[in-house]
Amino acid sequence: MAYSYPVPENESERLEALTSYNILDTQPEDDFEELALLASEICQTPIALITLIDDTRQWFKAKVGVDIGMSETPREHAFCSHTIINIDDVMVVNDARVDARFANNPLVVNDPSVVFYAGVPLVTADGFPLGSLCVIDHKPKELTEKQLQSLRILAKQVLTQMELRKKLAALQLTNEVLLEANTFIQKFATTAAHDIKNPLSSILLTQQALQLRLTSEKDVKSLRLVDLSISSSKKLLTLIDEMLGYSTAPALLLSNQGCLQLNQLLKSVLGLLEIPHTINVNLPQQENTLVCSSVALEQIFLNLITNAVRYNDKQAGVIDISFTEEGNHYVFTVTDNGRGIAEKNLEKIFQKDVTLNVIDRFNKKGNGLGLYTVKALIEKLGGSIKAESKVGAGTSFIFTIKKNTSSAIDTAAA
Repeated sequence: MAYSYPVPENESERLEALTSYNILDTQPEDDFEELALLASEICQTPIALITLIDDTRQWFKAKVGVDIGMSETPREHAFCSHTIINIDDVMVVNDARVDARFANNPLVVNDPSVVFYAGVPLVTADGFPLGSLCVIDHKPKELTEKQLQSLRILAKQVLTQMELRKKLAALQLTNEVLLEANTFIQKFATTAAHDIKNPLSSILLTQQALQLRLTSEKDVKSLRLVDLSISSSKKLLTLIDEMLGYSTAPALLLSNQGCLQLNQLLKSVLGLLEIPHTINVNLPQQENTLVCSSVALEQIFLNLITNAVRYNDKQAGVIDISFTEEGNHYVFTVTDNGRGIAEKNLEKIFQKDVTLNVIDRFNKKGNGLGLYTVKALIEKLGGSIKAESKVGAGTSFIFTIKKNTSSAIDTAAA
């Protein structure tokens, strides 16, 4: 036999509010069990329940005097389905056997033989009834005004415990995010030296050449070398300052984003590297304006271009950098005509501390941190990266970064 039950006018919002507590189907908790026990003692009833009503059922968060295996009932059988309609006071049924709403209810006719019922709705600050604190007896009964008032107070305590539980869960989530961010900072800092090695090598080579020239007569070429050394030093200092800023406040990686010119950024990156004259780097044909974290994008390109240089074994090396936009993402491709990577290793190269034991053109091995860091940075920016390669023919790294439309709007407004 089907039973009808009333439904609150704001049912969809009520269910959404209930879901936000993430409490349904959780394990018993002492704080709630003790409040149910106290309600049973104060009202002198064998049964007390803390119930929550979702779209199909009445679920018991705490229970006293009910079979341990009984955790829920269908919503159409629940007295509490009626309790949550009137959120202003206690619903009292002195004798359900003579109440037209409940006389034939299976919970009355069968176990647990409900006769007396009193329930207080659990109402949020926004006015959403989530369930009830109720007491039940197997015989007709009346509660005194003091008992009813005590029941109201206990119901408020139940909701307070639910709010505390919700806030604690939010705090734990925040702590997990902070822990993850701190771990990311450590990884980022660990690989910083790896990323700075190449511009430092360029500066060192320039300074060594300058030292040799300064032993002889000064000329225009020497002055050009001095200018190059100073320029590289300034760029490196700026990069270090940006990295330190992000290491102390990692949220800036996502929040502190602004308009940048892609080709201008790429030229700045190339200025930090020692590109052999046998390798030609081709930038996108036209300038593109992006809204992105410049320091993150610099780090990504420093790694990818450096790898493209280190592992290029061709007499005429080529590195092509292209850019497109797809929906809510920027799409970048860095392609080289170098040694290539075996298909079985295309996923491995992004793992921490994984190296392929390959000697680069400078007779050095990698440390397995560069591409791992690149992947972490890209994922922080809402994107992804993959590699496509053919041994002997070259490699393409394709990565995406999510567009920051809010930043673009803010920048345009300014």
